[in-house]
Amino acid sequence: MQRRGGEQDRRRGAWGAPLAATVTATAAAVAAALPAPAAQAAPGPSVGAKGAYLMDAGSGRSLWGKAATVRRPMASTTKIMTAVVVLDTPGMDLDRQIEIKQSYRDYVQRAEASTADLRTGDKLTARQLLYALMLPSGCDAAYALADAFGTGPDEEARTKSFVAKMNAMARQLKLSGTNYDSFDGISSAGRNYSTPQDLARLSLHALRNSTFRTVTSALNTQQKAKNVNRLYTWYNTNKLLGSYGGVTGVKTGTTSAAGPCLVFAARNGGRTVVGVILNDAANRYPDAAKMLDYAFKKHTPLNLRRLPSAAHED
Repeated sequence: MQRRGGEQDRRRGAWGAPLAATVTATAAAVAAALPAPAAQAAPGPSVGAKGAYLMDAGSGRSLWGKAATVRRPMASTTKIMTAVVVLDTPGMDLDRQIEIKQSYRDYVQRAEASTADLRTGDKLTARQLLYALMLPSGCDAAYALADAFGTGPDEEARTKSFVAKMNAMARQLKLSGTNYDSFDGISSAGRNYSTPQDLARLSLHALRNSTFRTVTSALNTQQKAKNVNRLYTWYNTNKLLGSYGGVTGVKTGTTSAAGPCLVFAARNGGRTVVGVILNDAANRYPDAAKMLDYAFKKHTPLNLRRLPSAAHED
């Protein structure tokens, strides 16, 4: 929803003019009594997304929006909150080792979900699993983190409690248009949604964490399992990163219900902005570039980074 500037109405009395000037004075009075034309704000970017939002990270001020408070499915941008819940855990130990279970692999195969291809029996640290979560958008990594940081006697109880923590964090951050029913964005009940404005606010909170910034700004990473001689190579699915100068993250997401989504952040001239695109059928990266150009008042040619053929697209 594009914001428009305006002025308060101005009214001036023009009655009681000499008879010879009656017609002129009356016309002037009528014109003066009408509301002054609204000042036209600079036109916002033209984007194909169903919902979009742009925020100044320094002040938290809204820069522009399109259906910014309308609730929509958000696909794997859900994983921003997954990472936040892990990173905001009291006494968080990023070197905690977590063993990969076959159930995590079975889940992504059953759901045909994006995967970091984690191998059963491998042990990775929480920090390594954050890379697996945010770069290749691994739903197996999301499952592993939810199972490890949830509470309860079994996987179902632990993952359910983790999702409850996600919703509690949303309430804490006053994200009134947001609800989670999954730890990764794969929603069976259709109750996993957010708004562009809420996702920007959540990302602003997440980006205050140095580990989150380091992870989401990585184009790729190699991580070695702690108990076996296995090296994982993961590529960041966010093609805006490395294609538009100053971009520092954040997360892609795509499902049939949500369409292509993107949460992004960029820094230019000492100023950082956060943007969100939800359900942009064909142009999420060019549209994100348009939004950044609008924020930074410049034009930047966009040559999208290509992912290796074996890398996952999200």
